[in-house]
Parts: sequence; C-alpha cells; structure tokens
Amino acid sequence: MLVFGKENLVFLAVPKTGTTAIEGALAPRATMVIRDPPILKHCPHYRYRRFIEPFLMTAGTAPQTMAVVRNPIDWLSSWYRYRSRDDLAGHANSTRDVSFDDFVSEYAKGKPAGFAAVGSQAKFLADAEGRIGVTHLFQYEDQPRLIGFLETRLRVTLTLPRLNVSPLREVRLSAEVEQRLRRKCAPEFAAWEAAGQAAG
Repeated sequence: MLVFGKENLVFLAVPKTGTTAIEGALAPRATMVIRDPPILKHCPHYRYRRFIEPFLMTAGTAPQTMAVVRNPIDWLSSWYRYRSRDDLAGHANSTRDVSFDDFVSEYAKGKPAGFAAVGSQAKFLADAEGRIGVTHLFQYEDQPRLIGFLETRLRVTLTLPRLNVSPLREVRLSAEVEQRLRRKCAPEFAAWEAAGQAAG
C-alpha cells in the first residue's frame, strides 16, 4: 500500500497485479509505504476503509483510492505459476504436481484446498455493501492508461520494472473448466470488466 498525502491518493495493492513493480518505482515518492506484513501490504478496500482511512482523515479529507485488477484467468495463471516455484516443492500449497484445470476447478469451489486458496480480486475491491469501492480502477492489461494516470496525478515520469515475476510454465485451461469458472466466479469477471468500462 502506498499513501500519497499531497495528492490525496492511496494505492491499494491487489496481489499478482504488478503491485511490487509500482511500489518499487513510487515508494520514494510516497508519504507512507506499507510493505510488511502481507496482510497490511495487501489490505483490501473494506479493511482499509474501516481501519486506515479514519487515521488518514485526521490530516484532512478522505483520500481517493486506486487499484489494478487483472483478467481472472491470467490472474489465476500467475498464482498457479508462482506456487509452482522451487522453494514451495513438497509444501501443501505447491502447484508443481497439479494441472491448471485442477487448480482452477479447486479455486472455483466455495472452500478451495490450500493450494488454490488465493483470495478474490472482487472482494478485495468491494466496500462493506459488496460494491466496487475503489475510486480509480485500472485493468492490468491496460498499462498505458495506468501509467498515464499515475504520471499525471503524481507529476512523475514512470518506468515500471519487472519485479516478483512468476516462473515460466505452460498453462492451458479447458473450455469446460473456463465455463465453470465464469459461472461460479462471475463477480471476478465483472470487476475486471468494470475497470475496462471505466477507461471509456
């Protein structure tokens, strides 16, 4: 999480959406940087509103918020590849010996096994009523719009480094499993599509 006091903006770090690169580029420019522990770095909108926003408001008005959301299939692919890395081999959360179809099928269950329990972008972005609460929402795939916003709002020239990149691994999703994912996890796709509509 990055707080830009002068610009009245808070960047909420949705996991696996390039947040480490944004943090790496903009941390020196931020008023406040929350890197650790992960539960604070990746604080969802509803928790931010409850615990952190009231503190920030002691210095003035409530800041606007921004976040990045990724195509749900690509987002799951990134998690799947990330959890196949060498240092997780033999761990219950490792996906090394799991197919992507099985990973996505498990994720789509109400209570997935640990290896597929990676959270929800839609819930991360939601307010207490379940609606998207973030002021400015960007699709991960539309980097020019995201960078343009940050450069204009923060008055910087921004080059994002590639950091925390998931290991390369061939990923294939069957049409049947994709249909199930779209049906059972419709809010995930709706959140991503809402970010695209915001670009219009």
